Parts: sequence; C-alpha cells; structure tokens
Amino acid sequence: MARRIDIRIAGPLALLLAASLAVAACGKKPRGPRPTGDARVVRVVQVESRPLEGGLTASGVLVSREEAAVGTEISGYRVAKVFVEQGAYVRQGQPLAQLDDTLLKAQIDQQAALTAQAEDQAQRVSGLDGEGVLSTEQIQQRRFQAKAQEAALAELKTREALMTIRAPVGGLILTRNIRPGDISSPSTATPLFTLARDSLIELNAEVPEDAIAHLHVGDPVTVTLPDESQARGSVRLIDPTVDATTKLGQVRVRLPVRRDLRPGGFGRATFVGVSEASKTVPEQAVRYDADGASVVVVGPDSRVSQVPVKTGRRSSGYVELLKGPPAGSRVLTRAASFVLPGDLVRPTESR
Repeated sequence: MARRIDIRIAGPLALLLAASLAVAACGKKPRGPRPTGDARVVRVVQVESRPLEGGLTASGVLVSREEAAVGTEISGYRVAKVFVEQGAYVRQGQPLAQLDDTLLKAQIDQQAALTAQAEDQAQRVSGLDGEGVLSTEQIQQRRFQAKAQEAALAELKTREALMTIRAPVGGLILTRNIRPGDISSPSTATPLFTLARDSLIELNAEVPEDAIAHLHVGDPVTVTLPDESQARGSVRLIDPTVDATTKLGQVRVRLPVRRDLRPGGFGRATFVGVSEASKTVPEQAVRYDADGASVVVVGPDSRVSQVPVKTGRRSSGYVELLKGPPAGSRVLTRAASFVLPGDLVRPTESR
C-alpha cells in the first residue's frame, strides 16, 4: 500500500518539476547577437560627400593692408615731445613728435646774418663788371659767397622742417617706439611709429589648395570675429602661391574701417556662394549620449557597430562629419533604433 502512495506522489512532482524547467527556459534571455532568423529590418543611408549651404569657411589673422614706417632723417637731436599714442587715428601730415630745435634756431639766426652780409657784398659790385674798379675774380668771388650762404641757410631751414616728425599717410597708429629724451637717429632699424595706411585692416585667410580655384576677386565674404560679431567684406587678392607643406593658399579679404578690427586678431571667413563638399549624414543618424556623438554603422556582414564621430556644420537636415566612418559607409537613419553592437540586421536603403 505504501509503494502505491509513493508512485502517485512522485508522478505529480515530476510533472511539476518539468513544467518549472520549461518556464525557466522560456524566460531566459538569449545572449549575444540575434540569430539569423531574428534579423531586424532597418533603414540605412550612406555617408556621402555633398556641398553644404553657407559657403566655404576658412580661418585667418587680421592684418594691415599696408603699413607705413615713420622715422627721422636727422640725427643727434633730443626728442622734446610726442603727440600721439598707439591706437590713435591721424591724418596725413599731422605732427607725431617734435625734436628739440633750440640749437638749430640759433644756427639759423647766425646763418641768416651771414647770408645778409654776403648778399650786401654781392650787391655792392653790381654793375662794376669791366669798370676796372675790382677784378673780375673779386666780383665773381663775392657773388659766389652770396649764393653759398643762401644755400647754407636753405639747408638749415630744411632741417628745421624735419624737426617735426609728421605722418606720411593718414591711418591708425599701430606701434610707437619713441620717448621724450631719446636722441634721434636715422640709422635705427626700428621705426619710430608704424601706421596702418588709411586704417585699412584685412583678413589674411588660409584656404585649402583645392578650394582656391573656386574663388574670384570681388566675391562676397562674411567674417566672424571671436565675439561672434560679423563684418561684410570681399576678396581683394588671391595669392598665386600655395604653401608646399600645409597646401594652404592665402586670400586677402577687404573689410570696412572699424575700431574693433585689430591687426593680429582672429577671424573666420565664410565665402558666400562657394560651397565646399563635406562628408555628411542626415541629422537624425547621429546619436548623442554620455560618451558624445556617434553613428551606428552596418558592416559588410550586416552586423552593426557604434562609431564615435565629431560633427561640424549643419544645413538642410544634414550634418558634417569632421571625424567618423569613411564615405560610402552605411549608417542607420535613426541611431536610437533598438539594436545592439554585434546585432545582425537586414538593411534597406532610404530614399
């Protein structure tokens, strides 16, 4: 009787155990990539090169269109006054500095007296040629002395005019290398002042070699400054040479006269109307998370992988990839699709 009871109990227990194992097996998640039969259908697009609206961009440095160096032609005189500072706007001929002319004025007064005396002596022999009162040699000597004294006086007056250092052109004072008390010298290698002629500041943009061919003198340009303000300009000069190392050419951009344009500053030029082909994907293909931006790439074996990217410009629903998969790679149009790295997918091209 006891044996029959054990068999009856063991039967239901075995069934219960088998059912529990079956339920546990059904609830267990498979590890690794999906099997071939479970491949998810996904839409993909290719990473391709396309022109982005907004034009070609290039960075550069603000420079003076033309600089004028100001020095002195006379030496040995003390600087008495300096009238301008760096950053001042001056007109052509405006005094910049004054040399001490006290000694020179005394020399001019002395020479003026000698000149007057020589002219008087020359005047006294006027009309005496051939009269026998004085020899021809004596008469010519007095006239020569008068002319020599006049020339000496003119030279001193020219020197007096040079005692005031003036601006050769109008423009912006860029540098000042002169102080009261300095001794003037025309042989110094450093100019006393440096001016930006007519206060004209340009952007010296560095443009890739393959893009220079698309630029023309007169093309409109928008220059963005570090404070995000903008200045409208145009291409003035395209350098005929290209740097052999960097493969960059220089393009001078004419800009309006503005006080916030300073030589040595940074600027970013956008050459309006010139499009630069860039590696792009649709904006929705880029995924952003704690690790940064990335795209989901479908490999030749139809398995997916997540590839980090660095994005650039955006236009018309596309984003530029400065760093990422090469052109021709297939990426998911929506990076948030429910796929994991290594999953097998069935890609379909988006149109």
